Parts: sequence; C-alpha cells; structure tokens
Amino acid sequence: MRKLFGCTLLIALVASAAGYGYWAEQREVGHYLSDLRIKLAVNDGADQGRGNLLGIEPDLSPRDFQSLALVHLKLSAYLNSARNDGLLNDKTIVILPEHIGTWLMFRGEKNELYQAANLNEAMRMLALSNPLAFANAWLRADGDNRTNDAHLRMKARHMASDYQSLFGGLAKEFGVTLVAGSIALPDPRIENGQLLPGNGPLYNSSLVFGHDGALLGAPQRQLLPTYEEQSYIQPSPDHQLNVVDTPAGRLGILIGSDSWYPENYKILNEKGAQLIAVPAFIMGKNTWEQPWGGYKSVSTPSEISLKPGEVTEGEAWHRLTLISSAPSSTAQAGMTVFLRGKFWDKRSAGRGFISRNGQTSADTSGTGAQLLNVWL
Repeated sequence: MRKLFGCTLLIALVASAAGYGYWAEQREVGHYLSDLRIKLAVNDGADQGRGNLLGIEPDLSPRDFQSLALVHLKLSAYLNSARNDGLLNDKTIVILPEHIGTWLMFRGEKNELYQAANLNEAMRMLALSNPLAFANAWLRADGDNRTNDAHLRMKARHMASDYQSLFGGLAKEFGVTLVAGSIALPDPRIENGQLLPGNGPLYNSSLVFGHDGALLGAPQRQLLPTYEEQSYIQPSPDHQLNVVDTPAGRLGILIGSDSWYPENYKILNEKGAQLIAVPAFIMGKNTWEQPWGGYKSVSTPSEISLKPGEVTEGEAWHRLTLISSAPSSTAQAGMTVFLRGKFWDKRSAGRGFISRNGQTSADTSGTGAQLLNVWL
C-alpha cells in the first residue's frame, strides 16, 4: 500500500510539473486596438535648414509591449504624423522618454500578465511564467532588491536585441537620429555594432541611433538614480558623460534628474555639447502638480537654493533643468520628454518642455500622446 501511494504521488507530481511547464510555455497573442493619435503640443521657431529636436511623449500601456509589431505600430504612427506635419528631415533628432526600452521586459508574455490588476501582480506573473529563467537570474542578481534585479536580468538578452531592432529600425525607416529613451540592462556594452548585456550590475542607459540605424557612441549610463532605484539600478561608476556628433550638432544626454545637477552641464560645456536631450520618467498620476520632494539621490548641490516643498514637481523641473541657461550651460537648445500612459495601477506623469535662450516652452496638457518640436 505504501509503495502504491508513493507511485501515485510521484505520478501526480510529474503530471503537475508537466502541466505547469506546458502552461508557462503558452504565449497566446490577445487582440488589442491601440490609440495611434498624437497632437503637436509645442512647435517653436521656423525651419532654417539646421534641423530640429522632435520630442515624442507616447501614450503607452502594457499591451503595447506584447509584441514588437505592436509597439512599432504605435511609434511609427507617431513618426508618420510628424512627417505629415513636415517635422522630419535628415537633420532631425527624435527624443523618446526614459525607460521606454525597459518596458520591453514584458514583450511576449502570457495574456494573464497584461490582464493583471496591478503592477505587483504582473511582476509575480512574470516570474511564474518564466520559472527557470527567473530562478537563474535571482541567483545572479546584484543589489539589495534581488527580485527587481532578477525580473530585468532574466530578460536582458532579449531586451537588448529587441531594443536595437525596434529603435534602430525606426531611425533607419524615417531617416532620423533617434535618442531611444533608456533601458535598464546589466553592464551594457557595444561589440561589433551590437548592443549586448553583461553580467554585472544593472544600469539605466540611453543609446543613440543614426539615420542608417547604426548605434552612435557608447551607452550613456544614468549618473545618479534615485535612492529607491539604487536598490537594483546602480549609478554610473565612472560618472562619464558622452557627446555624440549628429547632423544637427554635438549632442549630450542627461537621463532624468541627472539634468538637475549644474556640474553635469559644466562637463557637457567642456565637451562642446550644442544640444541636450533629457529622457525622463515620473510615476504617479498627479505627481507633476504635487510639492517637489527634493533631490532623491545625493545632497542638494551647493549652487541650488530650492527647498523641498517650495514649488511643485513641474516647477522644480523647469527651474533645475539648466539647458541653455548661461553660464551654466552653453548649449543652443534642449528638450525634456516624459513617458505617458497607465501601467496596470500605476500612472505616469510629467509634461515635456523645450529649453532655449534660458526660457522654457512647455506642454500644458496632461493627457494623450504629444509631439514637441523646436527648430534650430
């Protein structure tokens, strides 16, 4: 009897494991109708033949990342709209928001993940439907938050490939220089023209693609992630800021709140940056209108007198982003763009703005996809 019970239990366990394995491998593609509309919120200046900075604030949801075809459909629709408005040429620099590449971690997942009630449930589903990959990544994870690290690390190889295919393809398709927001990858590097993840800590990095679809320069790592992010996203160890040559001029990138530090503008001045792109991301539906919480990575720079709570989050971004504010920045112009949309129970905030001559031209609408353009 004991032997029979043991055999029955073993068969049940094998059947359960086989059923779980089969379930985890299923990847049905659900039907999804995406909103492809976008409006031109800011159009500063006139075409002088010197090119332009074109910011895209896409309105995205998890379903948009179910396949590369879906996210390409949405972004190409936005770029087609810009082309129809006469905003694309061979000197155009397109700027996308921070972490737009990081959401590629959800590409090709089960329908149950996209239907999750909240982000925490979606992350649990991500681990459950990739059990071996998640376990392997968790063992190799770096930082205090091993779970968040593992979620990203287990998808890193596919994310890097998808990121280059998607954004390099869009740059080539539309003949523009494209600042592809940012993506969180372990120790990213470029070898023989290919973006590859390593085995080290996770970095939030931005990459630029030329109008031929090829990568320009090295990955720009975020220098100072927030304290919360630093539990799994590490600060750039070399504090290096890169400048790349584009048809419109020398371009520097400051990811998110890296744009709040005067020292970073001094470095870009020394490297001859004429243009500055700021891919940004803020979580929270009403965060833009709420009191500013202060610097969230290091102590307040000595040059900054702004105190937490003194202004709103949006006002702080306008005050602290010093693009073209002489003598801090000698850049001709720059642009800050934010991701829009709802990711399960989390909404993104932020309203993009153009910086030129020490002044800002801002998007005043908080909903829907937006284009921001400044002629150089």
